Amino acid sequence: MRKRAAVLFGAAAVVAGSVTAVPADASPSHPTAPVRAPAVSWRKCGTTDHPTLQCGSLKVPLDHRHPSGRQITLALSRVPHTAKTYQGPLLVNPGGPGGSGLSLASFVASSLPKAVAAQYDVIGFDPRGVGASEPAMTCAPDYFKPVRPDSVPSTPALEKANLARVQSYATACGRKYASLLPHIDTVDAATDMDSIRRALGAQRINYYGYSYGTYLGAVYAKLFPERVRRLVLDSIVDPTGVWYDDNLQQDYAFNDRHRALMAWIAKYDATYRLGTDPARVEAKWYGMRAALARHPADGRVGASELEDTFIPGGYYNGYWPALARAFAAYVNEGKTGPLVRAYADYGAVDAAGANGYGVYTSVQCRDTAWPQDWTRWRADNWAVYGKAPFMAWNNAWYNAPCAFWPAAPQRPVDIANAELPPVLLFQATDDAATPYEGGVRVHHLLAGSSLVVERGGGNHGITLSGNGCLDGYLTRYLTNGTVPRGRAAAADAVCERLPDPKPERTKAAVPASSGASRGATLHGLVGFRG
Repeated sequence: MRKRAAVLFGAAAVVAGSVTAVPADASPSHPTAPVRAPAVSWRKCGTTDHPTLQCGSLKVPLDHRHPSGRQITLALSRVPHTAKTYQGPLLVNPGGPGGSGLSLASFVASSLPKAVAAQYDVIGFDPRGVGASEPAMTCAPDYFKPVRPDSVPSTPALEKANLARVQSYATACGRKYASLLPHIDTVDAATDMDSIRRALGAQRINYYGYSYGTYLGAVYAKLFPERVRRLVLDSIVDPTGVWYDDNLQQDYAFNDRHRALMAWIAKYDATYRLGTDPARVEAKWYGMRAALARHPADGRVGASELEDTFIPGGYYNGYWPALARAFAAYVNEGKTGPLVRAYADYGAVDAAGANGYGVYTSVQCRDTAWPQDWTRWRADNWAVYGKAPFMAWNNAWYNAPCAFWPAAPQRPVDIANAELPPVLLFQATDDAATPYEGGVRVHHLLAGSSLVVERGGGNHGITLSGNGCLDGYLTRYLTNGTVPRGRAAAADAVCERLPDPKPERTKAAVPASSGASRGATLHGLVGFRG
């Protein structure tokens, strides 16, 4: 998912609600007698804000079935424990797939209560193919260069142009990374995590994952249940829909969040002067989209780039004031500058984003089989568009390289698990990137898990973002393993959401409250589209 709050989801040939077995090629990919991993050599790489941060690297097999074969390198970070009570390594992952986890270690260590963080070595890592890990994948650096064809294929020519674009991307990845693509997937990334565990000399690990990181954590727990000490999953992927069905469900949820933004703008009509009726505000947004399709702003922001700019608002409402200001300036005053700046801040894809997208497509296309018949994609996405037009076709093209992917797919992992210690789950009811139903489903699949729900919350990645109720449950769990046990079938505990932001009084992109600032920091780290 570009330079945005989270890049989640792709496609699958699984029916929503069904669960398949652990892929036949998953467990055998682990060495039968694991080679002893070398210890990580840590070096100081601290910053002013995070002076104790350390960096390291670890070589792992490209193919875990052949541990003595070609090696690749994982980049690691660590904030070491300082307390006498040591609870082991806490591996953290921001999601994606394709998100870099190196900075997340510092964020988690500094956001947890000091007494809690001090008991763990907080370990960040760039999964295979990502960021500072080697090799890092970038299939086509200019793939998202503006202006792209309109995402909505309203004419045969537009559909042909978009199809040619995604096919060329899949071809470029296959040509550049033919030997790598068969090993960029969630099972291999989970097996890498166990290599990290062994290199750290730990019998068991603690794990804290957001977004796609929840699926990665659940897969790790399925493959290595005896190696899990504590497991925290925040904003939870529905494992029964990976990845095609999950993307379609995501489209409906993002449409709802976009309408929530339109209603928020209508509420503050005195500031934005776009009207008090949310439906009319939404009509003006689509009018802006149509105008940009004809005449892109500054030759950079067309219809597809406008969608890229506003999709992050579905992940995090802290972006709403800046997005609303850009929208109002264009509609009311004909000014393009604020919109172009908003695109640069939220929608444009930089080098890190191009790398992240390369890994995103590689993992999702490899994790499971996608429909190969384009008529299926066409029919499904037009059906979604008829009810939820905001992101439907943008999301379809984002994932469409998987229809032409040059590496053979696996079967998705059945993450159902009755062998784990207590697991703590967090889910917002109105999360667009990972809709609420996925959190409830994983709660049922992981026996003994506890689900904490943020009622009415629409942000993605909800812990360590300023909600003291949620963070209280997280803190107690990481301190002594305590989880809430409720009587309701769907949730064990409920926290109320934080209030939506107020219109900004300055040009700051995010309101200045501490909770909003932490949320903005987190959402700069959490994932791509998931």
